[in-house]
Amino acid sequence: MQPTQNISTEAQRFNWLLSRFATDTPGILEAIAVSSDGLLIAMSATLNRADADRLAALASAINSLAISASRVYDLGLANKVIIDLDRGYLLVSSISVGSSLAVLARKEANLGGLAYEMAMFANRAGAVLTPQLIEELKLSVGA
Repeated sequence: MQPTQNISTEAQRFNWLLSRFATDTPGILEAIAVSSDGLLIAMSATLNRADADRLAALASAINSLAISASRVYDLGLANKVIIDLDRGYLLVSSISVGSSLAVLARKEANLGGLAYEMAMFANRAGAVLTPQLIEELKLSVGA
């Protein structure tokens, strides 16, 4: 979790929401928020910065593929991307126009419940996540 010194109340609130989401949602191993330009804006408390940056790059690439597929096949916007791995899942979904949520989850996780909690997080966090806040979070993450 990021320190609360020198960041706005809104940034503190967003970091708190992500931290609570990661710790309170069954099956989640790690969670990050990433800006539309692929930069990390927040990370769960147990994740180190290097791993969080790697996950942000993956989430950005996954979003780019989903957006391309949506354009090529005219099936509408991408809501959520789920990658099913042998021992877990990688899920990426939109928070707002300028950001996404990426989650690493255990294989035992209930995908329906996890998708619901991700949508609830997006509803809560998207309401406070302005372009100005995204810029502040990019500058303060891991500081």
